[in-house]
Amino acid sequence: MAETAKPKKTVSPGVLALRKVVEDVYADARVAKQEGKPVGWSSSKFPCELYEAFGLNVVYPENQAAGIAANRDGEVMCQAAEDLGFDNDICGYARISLAYAAGKRAAKKLDPETLEYVIDPNSGKPLKDENGNVVIDPETGKPKKDPKTLAPYTELVDINELWAMPDGEEKEKRLAAIKPYRQMQMPMPDFVLCCNNICNCMTKWYENIARMHNIPLVMVDIPYNNTVEVDDAYVAYIRGQFDDAIKQLEKISGRKFDEKKFEDACAHANRTAKAWLKVCDYLQYKPAPYSGFDLFNHMADVVTARGRREAAEAFELLATEMEEHIKSGTTTTPFPEQFRVMFEGIPCWPKLPALFKPLKANGVNVTAVVYAPAFGFVYNNLDEMVRAYCKAPNSVCIEQGVDWREGICRDNKVDGVLVHYNRSCKPWSGYMAEMQRRFTKDLGVPTAGFDGDQADPRNFNAAQYETRVQGLVEAMQENKRLKEEGKA
Repeated sequence: MAETAKPKKTVSPGVLALRKVVEDVYADARVAKQEGKPVGWSSSKFPCELYEAFGLNVVYPENQAAGIAANRDGEVMCQAAEDLGFDNDICGYARISLAYAAGKRAAKKLDPETLEYVIDPNSGKPLKDENGNVVIDPETGKPKKDPKTLAPYTELVDINELWAMPDGEEKEKRLAAIKPYRQMQMPMPDFVLCCNNICNCMTKWYENIARMHNIPLVMVDIPYNNTVEVDDAYVAYIRGQFDDAIKQLEKISGRKFDEKKFEDACAHANRTAKAWLKVCDYLQYKPAPYSGFDLFNHMADVVTARGRREAAEAFELLATEMEEHIKSGTTTTPFPEQFRVMFEGIPCWPKLPALFKPLKANGVNVTAVVYAPAFGFVYNNLDEMVRAYCKAPNSVCIEQGVDWREGICRDNKVDGVLVHYNRSCKPWSGYMAEMQRRFTKDLGVPTAGFDGDQADPRNFNAAQYETRVQGLVEAMQENKRLKEEGKA
């Protein structure tokens, strides 16, 4: 009997719409570059409403770096940055971005003599016969690989050197060998937009890119908030920087500031944020209609196109789909939900399958995340807009940070907390031990921490992670038993 083909996973209209939004942003930027129009690179929490008022094409290096890491090219790009002199203790996103800005690209390896791809024998899936059984090689006694699934080795190339080559077959093949996914095809910047509400690493990262390309840097400095409320003096200081940024963008674009376009961008950004937060809030239901890992997958959508009408419409469609799941009692999570946890921090993009596998095996669903709703900026006027951009996880005091997280944990009914001590994000991870202590004390739930990295796979240990997850599961099981016996 022939093997029955597995049905393809259905992708919802909302998810497809969001994918198209991001693809269009990248495609528009590539077209703009080809037409000689300025293309910008922006930090993820720079006020997008400002550049949208000028109709500028802007892409996001943080999303790019996460995509490159998820495509398993983070290590080669991080190493490239280190070879350029950047320390491996700095952010993995920054290293990937700086290597890319310097012209480094991950490419499929070519044989210099034949210009054919050099195949990695460790790649590929097992070959199966017509009955679906794995074919064993009689000479080695090991499973044969399906030739159709074999892939070339990855090598690092320099796009500047390739462009300098004489025209011909070799140049064409070497350019074609650069990985085809959109993050490895992002156009180079003509200006950079930086806002350090994410972290102060952004400042030096973007300064380096500006120096590399001799291009303008538009900077918005957000002071760290030592109090829960944003001081009026901070608002005045930041509004003054908005005015300066507008003047710089007028020079870059060759256009005057368009108040109507700015108001439209603000309306679209608010509409997007509200729909995004609505989607995030659906994790409060039991069982959750989806996994928090789905929110991580939509991070590029909410960052890349927050000020576009198409993003607002796509997130509203996704929210409608979640409502239908709740009404019908269905979920997109591919396993029964036994326990609910908050995932604290940025995920390890190169190791998403390794993160998900032990959770799935133990029925642990991520129903609370801090990283995702942090991009839900909602405001009614310019002063409120400034205050919204001050409320990033790394720019608020620890009391505000603890309050946010514990509120999400309570609302989303978690049984435990899984903490990522992210080597790339020291501002985030630095005070996490204190937060972890407070979660256990205030919420009465077990916590477990693991070491990892958002972009560099060398800093993640799967065995350690699995052990920590197992320990958290056992602690949640014990908590559950005590509650059932009325002892907790």
